Amino acid sequence: MRASTILSEQIPPLLHTDTGEKALLWMDEFQVNHLPVLKNGNFVGLVSETELLDQISLEDSLDHLFQHLARPFAYADAHLFDLLQHFALFKLTALPVLDRQENYLGVISAQELLQLLADTSGLNETGSVLVLEMNAIDYTLAQIAQIVESNQAKIQNLFVSYLPDSTKIQVNLRINQQNLSAIIRTFERYDYHVLASYQDSQQTNELQDRYQELMHYLSM
Repeated sequence: MRASTILSEQIPPLLHTDTGEKALLWMDEFQVNHLPVLKNGNFVGLVSETELLDQISLEDSLDHLFQHLARPFAYADAHLFDLLQHFALFKLTALPVLDRQENYLGVISAQELLQLLADTSGLNETGSVLVLEMNAIDYTLAQIAQIVESNQAKIQNLFVSYLPDSTKIQVNLRINQQNLSAIIRTFERYDYHVLASYQDSQQTNELQDRYQELMHYLSM
């Protein structure tokens, strides 16, 4: 999945001649805190709601209000993981996308990207979550998959998180079974530390509620 295939069809760029007032109105309309700014068709930077609210007057053009704008962007062939890194690193709600000649192509919104992740990562499928904790040096994906599949189950999704100031990691597994009892026993027989499991409807509803809260926050 590349950046050029998931451009927003809703969010337009601002022009350098647009006023700060217009920028704030568009941010409210399109539910983002950042918008790209173009000058003569070229991407000159990303303006944020915070920067606009710091201005004394918003009646002036963006060209007048800002001598310099931050210029975070992703190339059109950037992978999904690179996009997520950009959003996290720069704390963005919208990410401009350029081709290799740095022509502006469009923008990706964080809200639409999260929705895409939910639709393609198995979160909407029936299943359960299992969390393992182990030393990073002991992590073997092949063995973890073999244990799950030996119990007639499949891994729908897997996420590894590295614990700060530690040699340990947590491996989060999304598995296509509601009852994880047999899988947990098998992991324990292989001396894996099962940190947590979420396998009933209540936990599924809690996960969905948290996702909806995140989507609501991004749309504020």
